[in-house]
Amino acid sequence: MFLPLRDAPNPGGVPLINYLLIGLNVLVYLAVTLPTSAVVPDVLDPAVQEYVRFLSEHVGRNLHPAEALAGVSAYDILIYEWGYRPAHGSIQTMFTSLFLHGGLMHLAGNMLFLWIYGDNVEHRLGKVRYLIAYLLTGVAATLFYSAFEMDSNVPLVGASGAISGVLGFYFLFFPRNTVRVFLVLFPFFVDVVTIPARIVLGVYLVVDNLFPALFASGGGVAHGAHIGGFIAGLGAAWLIDRRELTSTPREYRETPVHPGPGFPGRPRSAARPTENASVAISQLIRQGQMADAAKVYFTSTEGAGPEPVPADALVLGRWLAENGHPTAALTVFRRVLKLVPKGPQAAWAHIGAGLVQLEDLDRPTAAYQHFLDAIDLEPSGEPARIARAGIAQIDAQGSA
Repeated sequence: MFLPLRDAPNPGGVPLINYLLIGLNVLVYLAVTLPTSAVVPDVLDPAVQEYVRFLSEHVGRNLHPAEALAGVSAYDILIYEWGYRPAHGSIQTMFTSLFLHGGLMHLAGNMLFLWIYGDNVEHRLGKVRYLIAYLLTGVAATLFYSAFEMDSNVPLVGASGAISGVLGFYFLFFPRNTVRVFLVLFPFFVDVVTIPARIVLGVYLVVDNLFPALFASGGGVAHGAHIGGFIAGLGAAWLIDRRELTSTPREYRETPVHPGPGFPGRPRSAARPTENASVAISQLIRQGQMADAAKVYFTSTEGAGPEPVPADALVLGRWLAENGHPTAALTVFRRVLKLVPKGPQAAWAHIGAGLVQLEDLDRPTAAYQHFLDAIDLEPSGEPARIARAGIAQIDAQGSA
């Protein structure tokens, strides 16, 4: 078995939404779960009577209320009412179920994973998008589970599906991160080791969830929700990544056309990419007309090609970074990597992307991925020297 303890590197600042989500889950446990867990349910309560009917249907015979409610607390009734039951689900319980937990260990395990992985994802997405992503991947996890349990009245509760969505984002965004893990292979090995994050998350997805979902049953764990949440997070991360690669930076979007009578205003669409466009871009770059080259680049290609030759694009990317256009520069470097994922030019593109994210966009963890990739491509020489200096700066920020 293994227990993740901490990931690295980590961004600076306070992951406010992540802390609020952890705090809200803990607050619900302290204010709702603990008090109601010690309360005997009222037999005359309609919710309790419905719960008795559910248990009778579940076991296949009519149960006397005293028999059905033996060992049952008011919190069990609350879970039945506010957890998500696929056979009688609602939009309301899709969200309330995300903040209810079956017990202290259930809560503790979920909050540990959210604390370790959530800060990097929040920093990458931004606070509002992170909150939306958390809630929607939680809903997606619930719906994925429900697709295989449509007739079930057993309530689904817990933040695991939403947190699995966070892990899906993390898997795609931070492939080179590492995790400190308490590893137990009793009686042969007990130690704290550092493991690549993708291996840890792969074990979580495949060993802890996919295998049990396929080959085991019962246990009270909704493995399908975990798998669904992870897939939803991974898919959403891919779409965001793709959108950032192909979209035109704000400062290079064309102005809206003046609408004619009866037509709503809309932006002027970018010109169709042509072979002449890539030639024109390269010529402008070589003539030193960088501002014009950038304008033509973003209004004629939009990531759909044709692109200028990588060497010229690298020059354009560096100019953009040095002249106050970091987002545009990052887009250029990433498009170069799409065209030439290997070789010296790819190493320099990783360096450019890493420096922009570290120095201009305040994304040290994202920069870390690029620096490691640059070292792998060119382990000696100038790219490796710059990359190692960047990694040292990130490590120093993390330990400050």
